[in-house]
Amino acid sequence: MGLIVFYLQDFFTYIQTRNGILIHDWVLEKLPARDVSLYIFLILYPASGLFFWRMRNNTKLCITALWGYVFLCLCRMLTISLIPLEAPVGLVHMSDPFSIIFYGSNLITKDLFFSGHTATLCLVGLCLEHKWEKTAVFCGTAILALLLLIQHVHYTADVVAAPFFSYFFWYLGKTIAKI
Repeated sequence: MGLIVFYLQDFFTYIQTRNGILIHDWVLEKLPARDVSLYIFLILYPASGLFFWRMRNNTKLCITALWGYVFLCLCRMLTISLIPLEAPVGLVHMSDPFSIIFYGSNLITKDLFFSGHTATLCLVGLCLEHKWEKTAVFCGTAILALLLLIQHVHYTADVVAAPFFSYFFWYLGKTIAKI
């Protein structure tokens, strides 16, 4: 995970410089672009906080989540590398106070397929053990995905694909945690 975080700024700088494909997304055409960054992070950060709180005394949960997230990050870097996309039309830049950690001072708009925000929150929901927490996080994931579309930060395919990747890597992480 440390190597991934170390390499991320260079990776995002690289993908931002290359030409990509602009996708005609009829869902985004129907949604007016709005800045809903505040709502995105009001969902993402409390859910992450809950997750870290639950993970602190649960080794199996921690190992499952860490392996799942490592695989998710590596796969996301691979798909972004193999599927160069241009930013969606009407993209409204997200205001994330912590983005400088991952992106540096650069404005990144081409980290598209698949949605990291949606995939991460879905992975959190899959890892949690209490039914009400899972339900709350999955509802939050659906709302987050819609908000990302309203902000035109991702194409529809990016947010729809994310939970499938999350499930696969959660299962892989869970399998490794049993070993």
